[in-house]
Amino acid sequence: MPLLPGLRRRVGMLLDEHVRRAHRVRNGLATTYLAGDGIEIGALHKPLPMPRGARVRYVDRMSAADLRRHYPELASWDLVDPDIVDDGERLETVADNSLDFVVANHFIEHTEDPLGAIGNHLRVLKPGGVIFMAVPEKRRTFDWERQVTTIEHLVRDHREGPETSRAQHYEEWARDVDHADDVRAHAQALMEQAYSIHFHVWTREAFQDLLEQARIHEQMPFSIELAVENGFEFIVVLRKTQPS
Repeated sequence: MPLLPGLRRRVGMLLDEHVRRAHRVRNGLATTYLAGDGIEIGALHKPLPMPRGARVRYVDRMSAADLRRHYPELASWDLVDPDIVDDGERLETVADNSLDFVVANHFIEHTEDPLGAIGNHLRVLKPGGVIFMAVPEKRRTFDWERQVTTIEHLVRDHREGPETSRAQHYEEWARDVDHADDVRAHAQALMEQAYSIHFHVWTREAFQDLLEQARIHEQMPFSIELAVENGFEFIVVLRKTQPS
């Protein structure tokens, strides 16, 4: 039975307040953990408000104008024009040990090699610097029908290269998110466009398993400062340590 108009408005208001509350928590945590010079990757129309004493440059793989052309659904958004045009997974133009923080909100799920992305984000940080991530909780987003990405899959993507599973990810998206009639054709069209999908999905518990894989088995130098649920997302803060 469809929602009555009044009830539909009430549900919409509750959802909006839910999102606003999550953003307030995220912004408050930023004031605790962000200071000095850093970057934010993939800010689009929702850059994280920076606390006093934090200076940020923005990174994206395209200019704002190119993003609007590539993704028509962004045409009406007021997008951040990046200071650095670079692949946020690799950050090849950013110097090692040069930053105090990396902000990557709702970004890691768009990476094809999340372990490699975390490694590169750590690479550009000074010791003591932080990675600040908000990650969608798959059970509370449009990814709810998808299976959590396994550690084995993530390790294979990291060691063998993401090309081995790229088509599989696009087909899963076409089937379980876009609900396409012709899954294979829809997936192929998205892949040819290099459309930025959620390649991987996690619960908070599954993401902590990924972090343990990175820290213990891949020997990446970081400690977990924070991992907390925040409505439709969870927030993770990693602090770079001195290599052992």
